[in-house]
Amino acid sequence: MSEETKVKQIPTSWRIKRYYLYAAMTIFVIVLPWIQVDDNHFFLLSFDKLKLHLAFIQFDMQELYLMPFLLMLMFLGIFGMTVMGGRVFCGWVCPQTVFRVIYRDLIETKILGLRGRIKNKQKEPDMSKMENKIKKVIAILIWSVLSFVAAANFLWFFVPPEDFFAYATDFTNHWTLFGSVIVIALFLIYDIVFLKENFCVYVCPYSRVQSVLYDEHTVMALYDMHRGGNIYDGHEKKFTKQKDIQTAEAHAECTACESCVTVCPTHIDIRQGLQLECINCLECVDACTTVMGKLGKESLVTWSSDYEIVDQKGKTKYFRPKILAYIALLVGIAIILGMMGSTKEHMLLNINKETRLYSTKLMDDGKVRVDNAYEFLLQNTQNEKMKFYFDVIPPKGMEGKITIAKPTQEFTAVPNIKKKKVVVLRTTEVLVDDARKDTAIPITIKAYALGHEDKIVVFRKSIFVFPRADVLKAAK
Repeated sequence: MSEETKVKQIPTSWRIKRYYLYAAMTIFVIVLPWIQVDDNHFFLLSFDKLKLHLAFIQFDMQELYLMPFLLMLMFLGIFGMTVMGGRVFCGWVCPQTVFRVIYRDLIETKILGLRGRIKNKQKEPDMSKMENKIKKVIAILIWSVLSFVAAANFLWFFVPPEDFFAYATDFTNHWTLFGSVIVIALFLIYDIVFLKENFCVYVCPYSRVQSVLYDEHTVMALYDMHRGGNIYDGHEKKFTKQKDIQTAEAHAECTACESCVTVCPTHIDIRQGLQLECINCLECVDACTTVMGKLGKESLVTWSSDYEIVDQKGKTKYFRPKILAYIALLVGIAIILGMMGSTKEHMLLNINKETRLYSTKLMDDGKVRVDNAYEFLLQNTQNEKMKFYFDVIPPKGMEGKITIAKPTQEFTAVPNIKKKKVVVLRTTEVLVDDARKDTAIPITIKAYALGHEDKIVVFRKSIFVFPRADVLKAAK
């Protein structure tokens, strides 16, 4: 097999695959806030209008019991991802990494040529040259513009685009929005241009948490010292040249080219073993695959586990009990979230009974009228003005004996404004004949929007208190 043929057999690099994923995620995150179904967003946590939009369904802030389930899904998903693939979230999903790739690899390297090669991330540009200083300023300016776009995009999940741009023309009343955009953008400029990967190494708490989640089957970028040779003695580097490595270990295949070192964005040597700075971007895997591929050999740095590479006990077990437990938890929480979301009520109604249990009055026909008063607090959670009314559903055998005395007709409720109504329920029938005590009769209140009775309807349990026999007698 020729050398040229061997090179052609080198698979598509992980770096290119990451670029495709970054591009897809960027498009998705930018476009998603603009997509609406029935004026609802896929995800929107609006503190301005006190609304949560989830999967194109609108929830009121009183229904924020869904948020803990969303947070559990997010954290369990990240933890499960870490148990399975190490810091794969950091290298493949984290915005910090995506932004650094855009700034360093795209703007500084590809567009401006400030850096020599994408494969050499250790060598910083020579800033003593005026040409490089100008390029650096241009790079910062380009990233500054992108930072403001990223800041606005982030806020679109809290202030939808249709409101964001309307508010942007009114600084006086919406200075908090302007301040948030500026603060987020300035942080991104400092973080990506000056703090760089030090954020991953020193600031991000996730790198400290990951070691607790790892086990011997966790997949990560690993150097195979059984084939390549042991380059380090603890933290001390023993060999820097190929001949020295092979003198100590005749079978060692490492060429000491250090391509895996120069390409690392967090400036570590993967040959030293597991390090918390590693973000599993797999750039070192690509570098070694290219070098060893030209020699017709397998890469010395692979995406595998300690169980398979270091301890050489056998194949990595991906679907082990711990992973299955995470999957079961995620599926269970997703089902609960779906069930709770599907039972969403399209209006809100709280019923509070008046402190006075009841009132009585003798009617002209000799019957005693019994009234129970309630305070209904209703909120129209739809996006249009609607008319509402109530029905009373008494226990079996009392149908039609408890009626609504007030209000006498439907009323209008505008969106997102709480409407308080005093409701009086009445009966002139003897519902219970009890000489010893008042009787609490269970009733159900059905509240609905006229013209939308099949969808915008809620049921609430309450009681109708009927007086004891001596009270009725005294009223006569």
